[in-house]
Amino acid sequence: MSISIPQLPKGTRDFYPEAERIQNYIFDTWRSTAESFAYEEYEGPMFEHLELYTGKSGEEIVSQLYNFKDKGDREIALRPEMTPTLARLVIQKARELKKPFKWFSMPRLFRYEKAQKGRLREFFQLNMDIIGTESIYAEADLMAAIATMLRKFGLKDGEFAIGVSSRKLLATYLEEISAPNPALVYPVLDRRLKIGPEAFAKALADAGLSEDQVKKLDDFMSCKSIEEVKTKVHSENATAALQEIEDLFATLTAAGYGECVNLDLSIVRGLAYYTGIVFEVFDKGKSMRAIAGGGRYDSLTEKLGGERIPGVGFGMGDVVLADLLAEHNLLPSPKQSVDFYIASFTNDMKKVFETAQTFRSASTGKSFSVAHPLAAMKMGKQLDQANYQGAKIVVYVDGSKAAEGEFEYKDMRTGEMFVGNVNAIVERLNTEVKKA
Repeated sequence: MSISIPQLPKGTRDFYPEAERIQNYIFDTWRSTAESFAYEEYEGPMFEHLELYTGKSGEEIVSQLYNFKDKGDREIALRPEMTPTLARLVIQKARELKKPFKWFSMPRLFRYEKAQKGRLREFFQLNMDIIGTESIYAEADLMAAIATMLRKFGLKDGEFAIGVSSRKLLATYLEEISAPNPALVYPVLDRRLKIGPEAFAKALADAGLSEDQVKKLDDFMSCKSIEEVKTKVHSENATAALQEIEDLFATLTAAGYGECVNLDLSIVRGLAYYTGIVFEVFDKGKSMRAIAGGGRYDSLTEKLGGERIPGVGFGMGDVVLADLLAEHNLLPSPKQSVDFYIASFTNDMKKVFETAQTFRSASTGKSFSVAHPLAAMKMGKQLDQANYQGAKIVVYVDGSKAAEGEFEYKDMRTGEMFVGNVNAIVERLNTEVKKA
């Protein structure tokens, strides 16, 4: 009887060491940037009570979740996003947490949807949030962090853009044109650029808008500057919402991020809990899905049963980001690289292990990575293994030319042979050399 080979579940990925190195590069850049902006890391469970998501997004969200009943007959769902978990954490300790505070997380998330380019059923996402302030400078801080992060990855300002819109501004305009049911309009507006003009007009008509209202709304969302928007809105609330955007742009410009942001009223964000500024990050040509997206959600904790605590945040998925970095040749080499490989002509494994530990302990900062054979083998095979593992320096524990307390060693980056003690070998490792 033949045994079937186990298959990878659809929409998921395996991370062999090469892929994991790329993944860790993304994680390390996410974490270092978040920490440089003084965000603190948090985590939560991979599954929550289903009602946490239906309470935020309605019963229709269930079709997009991996949900099940546990052995206690409780309705459970694997987390599709992190914001509801964050809101629950905030609600549970609302009075203990010193506000405002800045948190970040890098969760593994799950969504039951069609797997396609840039979108999988299992993925990782950076979440950065600021809780406890309604100040527009919170949005400015988040966008500055996004721009800094993408620059760290090697992208230039002209290769990405943070498009900014405002649900508050859009709500005031819907009032001005007397839209009958804004709650039905938002999901349609979020699909405006994806469904084409005719389908967009029909969907708005189905939501109760007249032909004249559809035209006005389409013209409004096509505005490319704040000055142009000012010619179309007249209410005091609209003026206040526009002033928020102007203050945001002025702050980011002063901090050196002016080239990274632009007005884009086509951005709506479909989720109902957004209450103010919303934004999405694209590569400049919008050739792929959004790299990141988020906005202000001042009523979410209240909607989930807690007191009203303002918040703003964003998520950045690893799948689209990795695709973008690959497109720009900005991903590091996936090959392994170790600092030292300890070799032995006589296969003296005790000496090999002893020397390996000496070199691992030789650094006062981050420990050196040290590899060595795990069984007796000819020197040629040891050097093959050192090459395969990307060793920078091979140290021979029993070279005939080395005095007591010294080792023969080979700098694999140049092919040169030397003799020296541990300190000299470490110094050689830390010296920038050009490969011969």
